[in-house]
Amino acid sequence: MKKKVFIFTAGIAVILCALIILFRYQHTSSRRPSDQYGTAVEQFVSTTDKDGDGIDDETDILQGALEYAATKPKYKSKYYSTGYPDDGYGVCTDLVAFALKNAGYDLMTLVDGDIRDNPSDYHVERPDKNIDFRRVQNLKVYFEHWGIRLTTDLSQIEEWQGGDIVIFQDHIGIVSDRRNEKGIPYVIHHNSPWQTAYEQDILEMRDDLAGHYRISE
Repeated sequence: MKKKVFIFTAGIAVILCALIILFRYQHTSSRRPSDQYGTAVEQFVSTTDKDGDGIDDETDILQGALEYAATKPKYKSKYYSTGYPDDGYGVCTDLVAFALKNAGYDLMTLVDGDIRDNPSDYHVERPDKNIDFRRVQNLKVYFEHWGIRLTTDLSQIEEWQGGDIVIFQDHIGIVSDRRNEKGIPYVIHHNSPWQTAYEQDILEMRDDLAGHYRISE
């Protein structure tokens, strides 16, 4: 009897270990979702090009998000003395930070400066440049200060453009240029070790939409 219990317990342990290994990394699709809405909504092109690479900021941010997602970062929350993760791991805020960095915006420096200029808005007891820009609530305040606030009404599909920033209660991502059959865009994001892709049709599914911003006109 004891032997059977041991075998059963060992079997459960093996299954649990297998599940942990299975879900340690995201099972991401190598193909972008189809744009079910076609080209009915014209993609916004901003008038600024901060890094002077000949690509407007809105497009640069969108491309940066897609390029970062293409590296298939593994989900893990940890501290980096470099600020930006450098080992293939990351969280939702890192996708946004790398997307903006692609356009010439260094969120690590920008958020740190804004926290020190407006400490009462952030409620950060001891500023830490390496981690503060990787917290959703800090980014919400930063984009309220420096971003262009846009609608959170999903029915206004023309106002949602690839390269915009979308913030939820405890999550953040970049709006995709892909749209579903209603014209509502997908979101490029890094949510957990268990999501099936980095670009997903999630806007209508969430009830915690907290903000929608754009970096430049």
